[in-house]
Amino acid sequence: MTHTTAVSSDTQYFQYTRPFQLESGEILPGFQLAYHTYGQLAPQRDNVIWVCHALTANAEVSDWWEGLYGEGKILDPTRYFIVCANMLGSCYGSTNGLSINPLSQKPFYHSFPLLTNRDMVQAFDLLRQSLGISAIYLGLGGSMGGQHLLEWAIMQPEIFEHLFLVATNAQHSAWGIAFNEAQRMAIEADATWLTPSPTAGLQGMKAARAVALLSYRNYHTYFTTQHEAQPEKFDQFKAASYQQYQGEKLVKRFHTFAYWTLSKAMDSHHVGRGRGSVEQALARIRAKTLVMGISSDLLFPVSEQQFLANHIPKASYIEITSAYGHDGFLIEHQAITAEIHAFLKQPVPSQHIL
Repeated sequence: MTHTTAVSSDTQYFQYTRPFQLESGEILPGFQLAYHTYGQLAPQRDNVIWVCHALTANAEVSDWWEGLYGEGKILDPTRYFIVCANMLGSCYGSTNGLSINPLSQKPFYHSFPLLTNRDMVQAFDLLRQSLGISAIYLGLGGSMGGQHLLEWAIMQPEIFEHLFLVATNAQHSAWGIAFNEAQRMAIEADATWLTPSPTAGLQGMKAARAVALLSYRNYHTYFTTQHEAQPEKFDQFKAASYQQYQGEKLVKRFHTFAYWTLSKAMDSHHVGRGRGSVEQALARIRAKTLVMGISSDLLFPVSEQQFLANHIPKASYIEITSAYGHDGFLIEHQAITAEIHAFLKQPVPSQHIL
């Protein structure tokens, strides 16, 4: 693999100007994807790493996964050409509910169509083609990003050489859907939600984020970070302030239309839809794959990652211990780095988990 000179890009935009057929049967009249690239594409075009981000992240992987980014790290721009695109429906530069509908010349607002993970992956693949990328050395993704990579590797199995999937699943669980619906109910309880306004439902989204955090962390995380040492206290608890803070933090960088769209897309995740079964779909994946579970993950329990490893032909499974639950995939940089480095050096696994 050829080494390259590091180049970090500003946000770039891919414009698709033709009608885009969605899995639901609806048509999006074109779209835009915001994306970042880092490093340079080698002459052999064999040094591509594609990162798929999670629910409320963006294309700037050097920011939100900084523990994996940099010279000598997994996402090393001196060695690899790294691509990360903001998913369709998100609010970091890609077409979303606040974008202008070219047919009406007004924002979509509540008329923005239902998206699925497959729609998002189809958009990624159009971007891939526009960049002249025919092969991806390594695809990395956690949570919803892992769902995207699974769909993509099933849809285009010849493209990926390696996959790293962490804290993700083949079908979104009833448990995960229930958490997302509880969040949308909080949004619907906000009297402003149905107004055609960029600020619609923001108070409800604060509450939604507080609900989400309970699934991203766990009892022990809150005990460690938010436990009260003063027994005489009877109000203004740290845990309560933390929930309020996280809600406020999200509304400063996200909007409710994107949150609604992306949570719905996650709910629809099912790699077996129209492919016979989940098992048959996973069997299509050709990439050498490392599936990582996080022992304390309540939202995507390790049984879901073990299932993936058992049904992807060239997959192995590793589990890490973390105090941070599902969010461990964003925090446990050293463990993740060590496991990916070891994985890339290993021969193709010949046995699955019992």
